[in-house]
Amino acid sequence: MLTQTEIEIELPYGWRPRGYQRDLWDFLERGGKRASEIWHRRSGKDDVCLHWTAVAAHERVATYWHMLPEFAQGRKAIWTAVNPQTGKRRIDEAFPDELRANTNDDDMFIRFLNGSTWQVVGSDRFDAAVGSPPAGITFSEWALSNPAAWAYLAPILVENGGWAIFITTSRGRNHAKTMHDMARVTPGWHAQILTVNDTGFAKHLVEAQRKEYHAIFGEEAGDALIEQEYYCSFDAAVRGSYWGKELAAAEREGRVGKVDIDSSHPVHTA
Repeated sequence: MLTQTEIEIELPYGWRPRGYQRDLWDFLERGGKRASEIWHRRSGKDDVCLHWTAVAAHERVATYWHMLPEFAQGRKAIWTAVNPQTGKRRIDEAFPDELRANTNDDDMFIRFLNGSTWQVVGSDRFDAAVGSPPAGITFSEWALSNPAAWAYLAPILVENGGWAIFITTSRGRNHAKTMHDMARVTPGWHAQILTVNDTGFAKHLVEAQRKEYHAIFGEEAGDALIEQEYYCSFDAAVRGSYWGKELAAAEREGRVGKVDIDSSHPVHTA
C-alpha cells in the first residue's frame, strides 16, 4: 500500500512478515476482523500487529489502540521498546515520522497526517481512554489482561465494523484458552498456536533459557516455564502450585474424569 506525504512511503515500512506470520497477515489483508494468536515468546507477535495497524490506519481513517494488561506496562513493552537487531524503536519502525502529524510521549499517542490516531492503552484503564471509539485494537498479552475490557469494547467494534487481534503466550486454562477454543470453531475467526517447533526458533536458545530457569526456579518449575513460554502449553504447572506437574500429567494421560458414586465407600472432600 502507498501513502503520499512529501515523499512516497510504502507500508508496511521496511518490513515483511516472516513465513510463519504470513497466514495471519494474509487473513487480515483479506478483511479478517477477529484473531486469536497464541505464539511462543519472541515470535514477533507485537511487531506483526504494529505493522498491520500502520496499514489499517492508512486504509481507514479511525482510532486504533494497542492494549497491554496495564497502562504502565505499555511504555516499556511497546512505546520505548527498541528492536535489538536494528537499534530502532519498534514504533518508529512501524510508524515512520514522515506519516505523523504529532507525537505525544506522555499519553503514548500518535496522530497521523491522514487523521488516524494510534495509542498505547491498558486493560486496567480501558474505560478511561479519551477520544473517538477505536476501529482496531490489539490486545497484547491477552492471557494476563482484564477480560472485562473486551466485554466493554466488543459492542463498539461490532457497531463500527472494526477488528480485534488477541495475541499472547499461554497462562494456564484461563479466558485466553477458552476464547481460543471458541475461535478455532467459529467462522470469521483466525486461530493459531505456534510453538518453537512451528517457527524454527533456535532450540539451543530455548535450552540455554531452560538451564537458567532451572538454576533460578528449580527443575520442575523451570521446565514448566519453558513449556508455557516456548511450547504454548496450557497444562504447564503454574509456578507455586501444589502437585501441578503431577496433575497435568494425570490429565494428559486421561486419569482425570467423572466416576460413579460408590456408596459402600466413604468420601472425604477438602
